[in-house]
Amino acid sequence: MKIDELLLAPNIINFLKSEGYTELYPPQEDAIKAGALDSESVLVSVPTASGKTLIAMLATLSHLSKHKSKVIYLTPLRALASEKFEEFKKLEKISHGGIKVAISTGDFASKGHELDDADVVILTNETMDAMMTFQKSWIYEIGLVVSDEIHLIGDSGRGPTLEMILTRLKTGYVGKKPQIIALSATISNSSELAEWLGCKLVESEWRPVPLSETVYSNHTITNQDRVESEGNLDKKRETRHRNPAIGLGLDIVEDGAQSLIFTMTRSSSVAAATEAGKFVAEQLKKDELEKLVKISKTILPKEVEDQTKLVKKLADAVKNGAAFHHAGLDQRCRTIVETEFKNGNIKLLTATPTLAAGVNLPARRVIISSVFRFGSNGNAPITILEYKQMCGRAGRPQYDNEGESVIVAKGSPNQYLEHYVDGIPESLESQILEDSSLRIHLLGLIATSSTFSAISKEKNQRIFLSNFWWPV
Repeated sequence: MKIDELLLAPNIINFLKSEGYTELYPPQEDAIKAGALDSESVLVSVPTASGKTLIAMLATLSHLSKHKSKVIYLTPLRALASEKFEEFKKLEKISHGGIKVAISTGDFASKGHELDDADVVILTNETMDAMMTFQKSWIYEIGLVVSDEIHLIGDSGRGPTLEMILTRLKTGYVGKKPQIIALSATISNSSELAEWLGCKLVESEWRPVPLSETVYSNHTITNQDRVESEGNLDKKRETRHRNPAIGLGLDIVEDGAQSLIFTMTRSSSVAAATEAGKFVAEQLKKDELEKLVKISKTILPKEVEDQTKLVKKLADAVKNGAAFHHAGLDQRCRTIVETEFKNGNIKLLTATPTLAAGVNLPARRVIISSVFRFGSNGNAPITILEYKQMCGRAGRPQYDNEGESVIVAKGSPNQYLEHYVDGIPESLESQILEDSSLRIHLLGLIATSSTFSAISKEKNQRIFLSNFWWPV
């Protein structure tokens, strides 16, 4: 479907064209056919980087052209909220300020009156939960809710808050039931989630760039067809720094492309970027290095006392064409890294797995340095869903004919191929029944006076409680 075929105002069509959109991806067209522009609630379950944000943007523009109610865009991460704010802020160009976009997260927040006046508000899930608890007046003006990365409803840490928010919204306890556009990675029980949300389901395995999923072991890369190849791996260099993930990343940099290395801790992310930078710099031209020196200076705060060790390490890595990205960096530094990686100036980026959850930083090759992550239950393997999110960052539309993901294996590649590459993402399960989560959220619900009053008027309070997503 061509952009010209959308039933939207000419000024909106012209704006979309000015942003480079000419034709819809198949999942985007399917979402429109499902009614995303006609006030229908839709769950879109598609691979990473398959155009979900444009679906949300089109639904937003359609909604604002027909209704006076607010659009809320929910994200699980502050970094993702910041990215979406920059994208949706562009909508203000359409009507010369007729559309107002605001944001509220732990890193950055619009002023109170700006949230009241805004047509589109970008929020983290936790901020939205707080807004509901404190009964902000504009909560009752919501007409459309976009829930990004909704598959995290199955996460033990973030899931309960998101489930409480969606339960309140879809049952109408904070005003009129809004239209819901839910954006998810590919999951096994998407139909179950769609039914709970009251959404039509759009599913697809389509990707804008084909993906080759591989496993590295003992100087050899094995693909999903069990075909082995050494590619152009530099064994001498790999032995020199003793980190195969860095070697795999540098091989792509030598080809003039970018690589993204996922590490499981912040410290390993910093160490890998620092190490890799020494080798990346050897591949760069004089003018590229000069540009990177200028970029590194923007990372360092003007006041010397504000220059932390972490920021200095980042600036040093950027001078060499590498960088790291994790939640320990402030918003300013993260934004610089994201911008310069997208612009192609930073060639190799290391990151913790949180970057896989939504922030759009694709690279030709994605390297997963380990499938084990230390958490509350000790050192445990990542889920198939997490793996698919990471490898989904491989391949840059309009730049790459194919994206490649590589798991760095310990031992035989076969078990990694069978479990992760051939595996199906796990089914999502509600996390709100966990004792502490349920207690915290129910107390918060009771503390919200008007919501509690609304519940007490029901003939049976179970009508509200039965709308949670736990199995019955």
